[in-house]
Amino acid sequence: MNEVLLSVEGLTKAYPGVVANDAVSFQIAPGEVHALLGENGAGKSTLVKMIYGLVRPDAGRMTFGGAAFEPTTPHAARAAGVAMVFQHFSLFEALNVAENVALGMESPPPQRQLARRIRQVSETYGLPLDPDRLVGDLSAGERQRVEIIRCLLQDPKLLIMDEPTSVLTPQEVGILFETLRKLQAEGTAILYISHKLEEIKTLCDGATILRLGKVVGECNPREESARSMAEMMVGQELHTPSREAKEPGEVVLDLAALSVASSNPFGTSLRNVHLEVRSGEILGVGGVAGNGQDEMLAALSGETSAPPDAIKLCGQDIGHLGPNARRRLGLLAAPEERLGHAAAPDMSLTENALLTGAIREQLTGGGFLHWPKARDFAGRIIEAFDVRTPGPENAARSLSGGNLQKFVIGREILQRPACLVVNQPTWGVDASAAAAIRQALMDLAAEGAAVVVISQDLDELMEISDRFAALNEGRLSAPRPAQGLTVEEIGMMLGGAHDMEVAHVEA
Repeated sequence: MNEVLLSVEGLTKAYPGVVANDAVSFQIAPGEVHALLGENGAGKSTLVKMIYGLVRPDAGRMTFGGAAFEPTTPHAARAAGVAMVFQHFSLFEALNVAENVALGMESPPPQRQLARRIRQVSETYGLPLDPDRLVGDLSAGERQRVEIIRCLLQDPKLLIMDEPTSVLTPQEVGILFETLRKLQAEGTAILYISHKLEEIKTLCDGATILRLGKVVGECNPREESARSMAEMMVGQELHTPSREAKEPGEVVLDLAALSVASSNPFGTSLRNVHLEVRSGEILGVGGVAGNGQDEMLAALSGETSAPPDAIKLCGQDIGHLGPNARRRLGLLAAPEERLGHAAAPDMSLTENALLTGAIREQLTGGGFLHWPKARDFAGRIIEAFDVRTPGPENAARSLSGGNLQKFVIGREILQRPACLVVNQPTWGVDASAAAAIRQALMDLAAEGAAVVVISQDLDELMEISDRFAALNEGRLSAPRPAQGLTVEEIGMMLGGAHDMEVAHVEA
């Protein structure tokens, strides 16, 4: 790979209070799969946004295909041959696949012709899609395919992928990797961002490692271990989460025949969910995206009400109570969507700390807000969870995704809940931060809280859970001890083999 497709030299971008990229340089050749590694806030997103024309660099230069490359808009980047698949889907659920693809094209052809082209390209690359299906009816993996096909129709020379497997099943990851290898064989370069280091080892030819906005090293991922790459990213030895095994205490959270209709027309209703979670226990709930995870969190947090006696906290019926009343009793929650649901983007971290901490941290009184106490609470979260930000007055949207995730999880843990429910606690978070969050959840359980962790990361669930259950089409399997579960058993549970679980428990 002596030829260079993209050359980045001394790229620098600064924002008030932080240098996001400090003289970053690297190269990528045609047909190379190159990883960008770094902990949250290392500058990866800013760097790819400059390559894609979303952000203007303050200094440095780029060349693409041997010519000067200075994209001022994504349109200019696409015209040069750069395409990008973002971490967060930008799709309209009420439109079909072809209509969504057309919205991302500069000059889309007639719908019938476009539908034919989508079928052709999707089948060629092993990502079959029906252009007439509504996006709202698609799984997370199929939605990812829509984003990828939209890029492939541009015939890119460089494809940038930001956390492309965060919502995919292991089987879907395998299909995606086959597609990427096919693109690689055709000469397409791929710039790949992921915190899943085993994936990096499997897929990538080279890696550039960023720390605090600077390039601190390069490596061949196939010659490294996941742990060694993680330690290069953070610059220190990686901590492995652990806790002492203890017998769980009394039942804290009790669900009995919980059935709740989804408020989303494309959502999944909960059907006859039974569950007990005890003091000092972590229950892991796995499942492919779109099987009722959001609905389960909403039902437990109080965003949606439940039938009488369907949800009890320490023996008290709470199904009719709203979120604030449940927080007062000790049931706290952190939803999956951190920006917009868990945190208000344009509010400061102090204001966001106040939003859920007002009751349990006593941040209000006599009709007034206690701003010094709120700032102190935000500061304690930032310090305890190593949130990389200039200060508590910075807006939530100014944080990287992983740092905002640490803030959101820390905000709930520091309120000492009796029961904490979290959905995707380490989504898009680097290895070091993920280890810190998992350790904090385990410490919380060790202190006597009941913890429910809803996650699509099976490795995470097996690492921290005492018991494991699977959501499938809104139904929850009978929980089983996590220790000793095989991949085959987990796969059957995720696929909805509920009768098998009942038989196993009865046996």
